[in-house]
Amino acid sequence: MNLNNVAVVSKFGSKQAEDAARKVAKKLLARKAKVYTVSPVDVKGAKKVSDLEEMRTAKLDLTITLGGDGTTLRTFRYLENEVPNLAINVGGNRGILSEITLPQIDTAIDQIISDNIFLDRRIRVVASCNDEDFPPALNEIFINRQNLTKTSLFEIRFQNDTATQKMDGVIVATPSGSTGHSYSLGGPILHESLDVLIITPVAPVNKLPSIVVPDEKVEIISNHDSNIIMDAQVIKTARFDDVITIRKYKKQAVFVRLKKQGLRQMSKLGF
Repeated sequence: MNLNNVAVVSKFGSKQAEDAARKVAKKLLARKAKVYTVSPVDVKGAKKVSDLEEMRTAKLDLTITLGGDGTTLRTFRYLENEVPNLAINVGGNRGILSEITLPQIDTAIDQIISDNIFLDRRIRVVASCNDEDFPPALNEIFINRQNLTKTSLFEIRFQNDTATQKMDGVIVATPSGSTGHSYSLGGPILHESLDVLIITPVAPVNKLPSIVVPDEKVEIISNHDSNIIMDAQVIKTARFDDVITIRKYKKQAVFVRLKKQGLRQMSKLGF
């Protein structure tokens, strides 16, 4: 892989991640790459941009994220193109999406340049409501009730089936997100390569289980106003009886892996 244009993104408000980003940027500049850093990270010879929005449609060969999973999720949300990402765990709790830690960066760059890598492609999801598309999510979209004093009635439609239940909310997760909030609520872990979605009810009155469905389309209707939360980072709203549609996003998230490994997220959880 050619490393002509590379963006380096660090965790918000983390001096540790910002210092690591500077080190990585300098290593890439030494390899004659054009490097973009995101404010406040500033490196001589690199181009600093104010935020990731400026990089949305940029023709990048690679992005490198330094932080935890939140930094990686944020980066993928802003990039419209299928730019490969190398995720480096710097100060993250578990770094389930990460591939390496900082001491492995030189080895990783060598492998990337020599094409001795594997590109791990993951589906993403996007929610829409009233003809408005919201930002895509890699892990999950969580729909919950705004009024905490009343339990909402949710109608969930997929293919020709409908499930209706009183509950606090619904999570629609990708295989990548199956090890996150869906798993903590009792949902199964899915192999990361699958093209399916998992619907996990939140506190259903009648113990409705998680349901794995094709990734074509899921429609959700609540009889109360709802929040629509993408990857626990972006919140939008829907009125009662609005149809919230969740589909597979047109672009995948692409991870740089130094070696092939199935169920890598499951192993990060200690299984």
